Amino acid sequence: MDARIVSSPTRFSDRVLRFLERVEHRVARSGSEREAAFRLRYDAYLRNGLLAPRADGQLYDQRYDDAPNAWITMTFIDGELAGTTRVNLGADENAILPSLSVYPDLIEPQLREGRVIVEFTRLAARLDFSSAYPELAYMIMRPAYLAAEHFDAEIAIASPRAEHVAFYRRVFRGVQWCEPRDYPGLTAKFACMGADFRAMQHGIEARYPFYRSTTAEREALFGAFGAVADAASSAARARPSFETLATA
Repeated sequence: MDARIVSSPTRFSDRVLRFLERVEHRVARSGSEREAAFRLRYDAYLRNGLLAPRADGQLYDQRYDDAPNAWITMTFIDGELAGTTRVNLGADENAILPSLSVYPDLIEPQLREGRVIVEFTRLAARLDFSSAYPELAYMIMRPAYLAAEHFDAEIAIASPRAEHVAFYRRVFRGVQWCEPRDYPGLTAKFACMGADFRAMQHGIEARYPFYRSTTAEREALFGAFGAVADAASSAARARPSFETLATA
C-alpha cells in the first residue's frame, strides 16, 4: 500500500482502510469476466426494480461497454466478485458518454470547451456482500475515482437516483446539475451530478484517505495514460461531431 495511506482522521476511515486490505480492483478483459460483471449488474438492477426481466440475464450496453474509452471495473472481496462499475472517458466533443443520451444540454458544452470528463455508471453490488459490508459502496466507486486522477479529469460525472444524491454530494462533492430525468432502459429517473475533480480532490482524500492510490495501481487498471488517451482520441476523430449529427 502507498505510504500516503497509513493513517486516517476518523474511525470510519480507519475501518475502511483495513477493509481495503481485502479488496482487489480489476478491469474485466476476458469474455467470462465481462459476462460476470453484466450478470451482477442485471441482478442488482432487477432486485431494485430498475428494469424488466431479460431472457439473457445480463445488463449490457454495446455502445458504452464496448467503446474504446470504456473500462468495466470489478471489485473483489477476499477473491470473490462483490461489485462493478463502468468508467467512460470523454476528452473532446465526439466522446461516447452515457450521459450524452440523457443530459446533452449539460454535457455537450463541457466537451466543446475541451474539458476532460470521467463518467461512472452501472454501479452494482452483490446483495449478500452489500449487507455484510457497509463500506462496499465506497470501494466499488474507488476505481472511478482512480480513473479521474489517472486521466487528470477536470470533471467527474455520475447519474444517481434521487435517494442517492446526498451520498454523492457528501463523498465526491458533486453538484446536482438537473432534476432527475428518464433514463433509457430503466424504470427510475436519474439526476446528473458533476464535480470539479481537480478542485475537490485534496478535500476528498483528506476526508477519505482510502481513495488515495499509487501510480502503479492506476496504471495496472487503466494502462499508460498517453497510450490510452491517444487511442480514445483517435477513435473519437473517426466519429461524426455534434454539429454533423444535428444536421443529419
